[in-house]
Amino acid sequence: MEKFYLCIDLKSFFASVECVERGLDPMTTDLVVADPERTDKTICLAVSPSLRAKGVKNRSRVFEIPKNLEYITAPPRMQKYIDYAAEIYAVYLSYVSPDDIHVYSIDEAFLDVTSYLPLYKMTVKALAIRIMDDIYKKVGVRATCGIGTNMYLAKIALDILAKHSPDFIASLDEENYRRLLWDHTPLTDFWRIGPGTARRLQKLGAYTMRSVAHLPEESLYSAFGVDAELLIDHAWGREPTTIKDIKAYKSKTNCLTSGQVLMRDYSFDEARLIVKEMTDSLTLDMVDRALVASSATLYIGYSNSSGVEMSKGTARFEHPTSSDLVIMPSIVSLYNRIAKKGVGIHRINVCFNNVLSESVDIQTSLFDDYESDVKGRKIQETVVSIKHRHGKNSILRGINLEEASTAKARAGQIGGHKSGEKA
Repeated sequence: MEKFYLCIDLKSFFASVECVERGLDPMTTDLVVADPERTDKTICLAVSPSLRAKGVKNRSRVFEIPKNLEYITAPPRMQKYIDYAAEIYAVYLSYVSPDDIHVYSIDEAFLDVTSYLPLYKMTVKALAIRIMDDIYKKVGVRATCGIGTNMYLAKIALDILAKHSPDFIASLDEENYRRLLWDHTPLTDFWRIGPGTARRLQKLGAYTMRSVAHLPEESLYSAFGVDAELLIDHAWGREPTTIKDIKAYKSKTNCLTSGQVLMRDYSFDEARLIVKEMTDSLTLDMVDRALVASSATLYIGYSNSSGVEMSKGTARFEHPTSSDLVIMPSIVSLYNRIAKKGVGIHRINVCFNNVLSESVDIQTSLFDDYESDVKGRKIQETVVSIKHRHGKNSILRGINLEEASTAKARAGQIGGHKSGEKA
């Protein structure tokens, strides 16, 4: 049975929401979503369609926008965008089951509509148009849609064809994929082919999907390993994975991570304070979610102008834990060991590895300080409870009040950007 997928994308989603909130037409209003409190080097999170039509790239930096253009600058409001996304998801649910929806990102989703076409007595394009119209009527945001006989073709129809189509919709099957896009360039327009992959393919003499499809498979496997299988399938327009497969997938390992790009270069001591704040936040998150971790990896990135490579190291715990009494000293010790002094620090990532439910049986040591663990756990649970009840900034550590601290500001953020709501 031939399948039909929709890949629906919300046009310049954040910018469109800001226009709708102001009673403006997203298609004709010049607007960028960017934090005016940051420098002009900050990246615009979204650019309205009309401003993009004037040559402003979607992920441009503020200073790159031509000075002769007049536009509205809207501070990001991540919670507002999440609320809109929830309303749009409700539109999808009015047509298909959640089992047939895969949310790819806040502004993009796949829908398997195969079994619904006989029910609605509609063609796949007619159903796509109906859903897109409903999104516009209910939230005022325009959508684009790719239709494909598999998920990959739906994504490619969206990315390469629909976004440039007058009605914002396009359709692909394996046959017209090869007819329309086998000679399309650049290769980086295709999903999952970044600049690095494109360069490696070019070394093999492949500049189009047609040439990738006709490369000797041995060359591809030699260059890309198991990823060659995906490249070969996509070159021919094939994709065996379904939404059902995605929902059935269970990861063998899980991690919990936090990352920051700092607003300026931090000194060694200032960055250690940030590492402590991030570690504290992650341990409280584990307590809240009844999780434990067996190790933590720390990544330290330096000022771009320094030319110094990223530092990386891992701290392992005696047994899986969420105790800050165990985790904090381990990560601070790791930081002191791997971070370079005298070089500006600009990026920090903390990752807790092999995260498990604390209900899993864990072997403890005879030398564990059980009473201290229990006391520490009760303190952590109390902190979590207060933050839930009164807000993230309702209880702070002394380090959170230091000048270099970012914890208070980040408490009012989602994904590193302003939520638009009080913390």
